[in-house]
Amino acid sequence: QFVIIGHSENRKKGETNRLINLKIKSAIKSKLKIILCIGETLIEKRKKKTKLVLSKQIKIGLDKIKNKSNIFIAYEPVWAIGSGLIPKSKDLLKTIDFIKSQFNKKAPRVLYGGSVNSKNIKKLKEVGNIDGFLIGGASQNSKNFIDIVKKTFN
Repeated sequence: QFVIIGHSENRKKGETNRLINLKIKSAIKSKLKIILCIGETLIEKRKKKTKLVLSKQIKIGLDKIKNKSNIFIAYEPVWAIGSGLIPKSKDLLKTIDFIKSQFNKKAPRVLYGGSVNSKNIKKLKEVGNIDGFLIGGASQNSKNFIDIVKKTFN
């Protein structure tokens, strides 16, 4: 029922925002729910280009898509994926607010992904504007994944 589009691994292999837009349109025609991954690299973050990068990924990725009711945005800072690092809570709060501000009407649900694990899930959960989590590497071990789920709901 769901498809992940725009993951950083695919972007690294040359997947452009325009191609992502075409994939999203195709997924909509197939009645799939879409998780659009967006995120900045460490170089872009250091150059203070996070907002520019994210707004471009959203604008081009969702170009000419009117009905966004089945689209989720997954903010996955590329520098955080698999690194064990996560953004500071105040920075993450601001970034999620910025992502939601990019939509005129109702903003889609925004998930956070990038080194989510059982040790940091409670801290991430405290960031009040995150609508859910996209868990990658930690979901490959059932015990780790179950720990994350338990800590998310307890």
